[in-house]
Amino acid sequence: MLPELGASFDVSPATASLSITAYTAPFAAVMLVSGTFGERWGRRRTVVVAYLVYLLASVACLLATTLPLFLAARALQGAANAFTTPLLLAAVAAAAPPQRLGRVLGWFGSMQAAGQTTAPLVGGLAAEVDWRFAFAGVAAVAAVLAATGIPAEGAAAPAAQRPSLRTAWQPVVLRAGLVAAVGWGCLAGLNFLVALRLEEEFGVGSGTRGLLLTGLGVVGLLTARLVGGGVDRIGARRSVLLGAAIGVLVVLGVGLAPVVWLVGVIWALGGVATQLVLVGVNAMVLGSVAQNPGGAMSVVQAVRFSGAALSPVAITPVYHAEPVAGFVLPAVLLAVGV
Repeated sequence: MLPELGASFDVSPATASLSITAYTAPFAAVMLVSGTFGERWGRRRTVVVAYLVYLLASVACLLATTLPLFLAARALQGAANAFTTPLLLAAVAAAAPPQRLGRVLGWFGSMQAAGQTTAPLVGGLAAEVDWRFAFAGVAAVAAVLAATGIPAEGAAAPAAQRPSLRTAWQPVVLRAGLVAAVGWGCLAGLNFLVALRLEEEFGVGSGTRGLLLTGLGVVGLLTARLVGGGVDRIGARRSVLLGAAIGVLVVLGVGLAPVVWLVGVIWALGGVATQLVLVGVNAMVLGSVAQNPGGAMSVVQAVRFSGAALSPVAITPVYHAEPVAGFVLPAVLLAVGV
């Protein structure tokens, strides 16, 4: 909906794209600490308040009459959302038997993939009428989620035993976050690079490009539960290694495939590799950090999204200098991770 946003605020689509950065920057930054604070305040209370703030921010986006006001509301959306995913993951882990943690996280991953796959379509359809309808819909969903809440986690811990930021910033957590950053930034986060190749080398139009890129999310959605069961069987660490190794082949494949349909097929297989890495990382962290799971997951997610943000900046210049090298570089980084 960037062109429609630009037209509404009388700016270019490129300037309107600042709304993406306005959301993602506070989202990643606040998530460095949001999980720990949420564990202190109580998961259920924090998540409900976060949805209510997201509701207010969405209404502010809907009513904004200038771009600065819209960007401020988007920043508030990002900061509010930083308090949801890590605590939801911690709540899911607390409700799951240890032997079924991977499968439950697989279900969680499939729901995330469903949202990420359908959101651009729903937003685009809304923008065909009026982009503000998209934010009205988001506000309504946030209200329903706030009313629904999540299961309570029991009695709060005494003040002296409440988690600190130090418990979230453990070496095992930072290492897992780095793995997630490389896995996401050099695999699923390469959709921009695949789009560039489809346009520049094959002359594929925007509609067809969008359809081909959706394949990764659709396959991730369909296979996330099976991947989660596999994580329970072979272990979280092996799942991450397997996903990254498959990712090496996927990235090289989409960079070297000679025909469009083959690029689409190989890219779709990347959905399996991505789920193996992400579900494996989440299971590895949640299975090893007992004192502050929400804080640990918030750090992992923050580092992961930082990798996604750095990927275009680091890889696009390499691709423009030598297209094949643009795909070889992330493949090598994935291989080093293995």
